[in-house]
Amino acid sequence: MKAAVYEGPRTVTVKDVPDAKIEHPADILVKITTTNICGSDLHMYEGRTSFETGRTFGHENLGQVVEVGKAVGKVQVGDWVVLPFNIACGFCKQCEQGLTSYCLTMQPEPDMAGAAYGFAEMGPYQGGQAELLRVPYGDFNALRLGEDAAERQLDYVMLADIFPTGYHATEMAGVKPGDQTIVYGAGPVGLMAAYSALLKGAGRVWVADHQADRLRLAEEIGAIPINTAEQNPAEIVKEATTGLGADNGCECVGYQAHDPRGKEDAALTMNGLIDSVRFTGGIGVVGVFLPEDPGGAEAQSELEAKGKVPLDFGMLWFKGQRIGTGQAPVKRYNRALRDLIAGGKAEPSFLVSHELSLDEAPSAYEHFDNREDGWTKVVLHPDGSNGSNGSNQRASTSRRGSPSAGGSSHHTLRELRRRATAQGIEGRSHMNKQQLERALKR
Repeated sequence: MKAAVYEGPRTVTVKDVPDAKIEHPADILVKITTTNICGSDLHMYEGRTSFETGRTFGHENLGQVVEVGKAVGKVQVGDWVVLPFNIACGFCKQCEQGLTSYCLTMQPEPDMAGAAYGFAEMGPYQGGQAELLRVPYGDFNALRLGEDAAERQLDYVMLADIFPTGYHATEMAGVKPGDQTIVYGAGPVGLMAAYSALLKGAGRVWVADHQADRLRLAEEIGAIPINTAEQNPAEIVKEATTGLGADNGCECVGYQAHDPRGKEDAALTMNGLIDSVRFTGGIGVVGVFLPEDPGGAEAQSELEAKGKVPLDFGMLWFKGQRIGTGQAPVKRYNRALRDLIAGGKAEPSFLVSHELSLDEAPSAYEHFDNREDGWTKVVLHPDGSNGSNGSNQRASTSRRGSPSAGGSSHHTLRELRRRATAQGIEGRSHMNKQQLERALKR
């Protein structure tokens, strides 16, 4: 079978590897039709982890079951399934508590927890950027999809990781209806965190980043973009909240956070959140931080290379803030989020920019790693569908998937604020697009 294989820093090749196969009676074998490139893949692609050469990438996977082991009783051949990036047993102490991201059975190291497909330090399992994928404990790990699965793969594949991960950030932060929420990072996970906060009924959601294309997507789903190259997020949020700060915030960047000039600072987003969130507020951290960063000494310092981040703990303690951290236990959320998609309440595919064939993976990694304009989320199709005729950049679908999409105009946020200024509308700098449009129509 063909697979996207890591050959060393910034080198991916697509080549033939041994076919995935059933190895245990509880396994299932899935023909992968849709698989995403994740920001976490870039950490490994850049050589910033211990990911071994020769391994297959890919932990965001969807496809159709082609074989089941003798002990599989629920999943059947022909089922469409999406696979949590967590590989879990379902019966260890952690899994029984719903902490499938820290499964004790599937992680072979006795002093470690958690396993995943094609992921550094998370077991020996191959990834799904390949034609076939072996799924351990298929009855437990596979989420079966409905009759619309084949047509809505771009929505459902987001259930493998980034939609539940973004939602997990809002859960750890404690986002509730009416809250004011700040999200640091407008990458795919950050956009999913903002989207989840809006689905939960947050009153206002700010998204801070310096990538213009990603900020445009944040604006399209009803969030308020903050360009960190031009503005200080903490100042913007405090000005909008009588100096108190947001009710809660989400960290969706991780240890490779950097300023608009490209200088890395692993503490940048965390300290920004401590400043931006009010006293006793909550912070959910799903951006990846590592205990060992092979590239950290060169990029930052010896301390960051060992996972030692200069956190403003004194202010965190003084403000009585709460922090939740770690990888998302995808199974805790994916069934409910699946049903939001099936019911037309959520369309997380709004962030997909490119659908490509598996053969185009090397080029896709290069473009995505360079953060080139318009490369917001890349989907690969190992079965040759949709992306088989060369690079396929998806047309922009303004407001697609927004929880509050009804009737939004084509005007940009800047244009609407300029019109509001001319009419003397107060509070205009803190309104999202929908609020500005309503104010202008009064």
